[in-house]
Amino acid sequence: MALNLSQKQEVVAELADVAAKAHSLVAAEYAGTSVTQMTAMRKKARETGVFLKVVKNTLASRAVEGTEYECVKDKLVGPLLYAFSTEEPGAAGRLIKEFAKSNDKLQAKVVSVGGQLYPATHVEVLASLPTRDQALAMLARVLAEPATMFARAVKAVADQQGGGDEVAAEAVAEA
Repeated sequence: MALNLSQKQEVVAELADVAAKAHSLVAAEYAGTSVTQMTAMRKKARETGVFLKVVKNTLASRAVEGTEYECVKDKLVGPLLYAFSTEEPGAAGRLIKEFAKSNDKLQAKVVSVGGQLYPATHVEVLASLPTRDQALAMLARVLAEPATMFARAVKAVADQQGGGDEVAAEAVAEA
C-alpha cells in the first residue's frame, strides 16, 4: 500500500526519533522471510528493546540525516529491515544473528555503531557485546577483586603471625 505525503513524513519522523536515541543499527535483507518468521522476530524485538521496521530506503535515508547513522545512507540498497538497538548496543545484532540461524535468507548488510559504518560481518561482533546486566556483573567483579585480595593478604599475614581467623574477620569487617 502506497503511503501519502503525511504518512511518509510520520514514518521519517518516527525513524529519526529512534535513530537519534539508538545505540546501534543493523540493516538486513529479509526477502524470502515468511510472515511467521517476521512475526516471531518482531515479538522478540519488542522483548529485547529493538526497534524493528521495514521501510523504503529513501525514507530511511531521510530519517538518518543529522544522526550518527548518516554514514549508512549510501549502503541502503535493496529490500531492508532496520533494527535499531534502543536499550543496549548488542541487542539488534543478537536478534538478527539469532533469526539468521534458522533463515538463510535473512542476511545483515549494514552494521553501524557510534557513527561508524562496519561490514556486515561485524554483526557477530555486535552480537557478542555483553548485555547491560552482564556488563554490570563484570564491573562488580572487577570492583570486588581488590577487596578480596586485601582480605586474603590480611588472612595470610594473620595466619603467619598465629592470629588466624579472628584477625582476618576483623580486617574484612573494617574493609
